[in-house]
Amino acid sequence: MLRLLLIGSGGFLGSICRYGLAGMVQRLSPEAIFPWGTVAVNLLGCLCIGGLAGLADTRHYFSAESRAFLFIGVLGGFTTFSTFGLETFNLLRDGDLSRALGNALLQVFVGLFCVWLGYTAATWR
Repeated sequence: MLRLLLIGSGGFLGSICRYGLAGMVQRLSPEAIFPWGTVAVNLLGCLCIGGLAGLADTRHYFSAESRAFLFIGVLGGFTTFSTFGLETFNLLRDGDLSRALGNALLQVFVGLFCVWLGYTAATWR
């Protein structure tokens, strides 16, 4: 039961952070057609999960409960893969193939790079 409460409270915090950051970035974006808010949230989430995973693997900083809170709760609520899917689908549906492909390639490949970067930074000796 404790683990479920930790995950739920982490998801609450992550969702609020996602809402704030994505909204702020999207308002600052001069081209509202492209989902820059989702891109920012997903790439930051990838960087964070890579760094936290690196710390967990090499320095054993996190208990099972704190991992559930941070990885499943906070970052699960923060990152937006389903939103990414819907926004990419909407771009395709609207006939905007170049933006749809750009969005998918940017988030997948730069996201993987951000996971690697976060992990590498956390395990740097």
